[in-house]
Amino acid sequence: MIGFLEGELLDKTPVRVTIKVGGVGYLAQIPLSTFYALPDPPAPVSLQIHTRIQEDALNLYGFLTHEEKDMFLRLLDIPRIGPGMALKILSGISPQDFEEALSFSDSRRLAGIPGIGKKSADRILLELKGKVIITPRTRPGVAADRPYQDALSALLNLGYPRNVAEKALDMARSQGAASLEDLLRQSLKVLAR
Repeated sequence: MIGFLEGELLDKTPVRVTIKVGGVGYLAQIPLSTFYALPDPPAPVSLQIHTRIQEDALNLYGFLTHEEKDMFLRLLDIPRIGPGMALKILSGISPQDFEEALSFSDSRRLAGIPGIGKKSADRILLELKGKVIITPRTRPGVAADRPYQDALSALLNLGYPRNVAEKALDMARSQGAASLEDLLRQSLKVLAR
């Protein structure tokens, strides 16, 4: 089974990426959150991978963070939620917001995700209540350095959601920003678009 891919991003669309690793191109389906955080191809990339083997297919699902992958796997444990629905949910809510919705039994927040109705939201809450604890982990390939963490804290204090702030910081970092000032300046430019 494939659990992690690191290589060259050859192509990306809102639903899938192609990553070249050792002369082989791997096609992985992704949520929108991962799509927005990835650089434009060609570029080096590393993704957490879930391999799903079915009778007639071997499917790969890629995630930028461990939290996204963990949430995806928890959603697959729920009856009648397949990989496609789990990706839709991940595309509509960050793992941290999902955990918060679960802890407050906020079915309206989940029902606001396209493709998820009130009944599905209630069922998800019932199935996962008390089971999901999402603990932040460092992204592969992104060092947990002080300037990044300080810039993330500043953006969160300005009121930006965590997933939006992380995407902007990742884009700033891909443009060469390394110091706290550069990270903030570049990410604020990205957020102003």
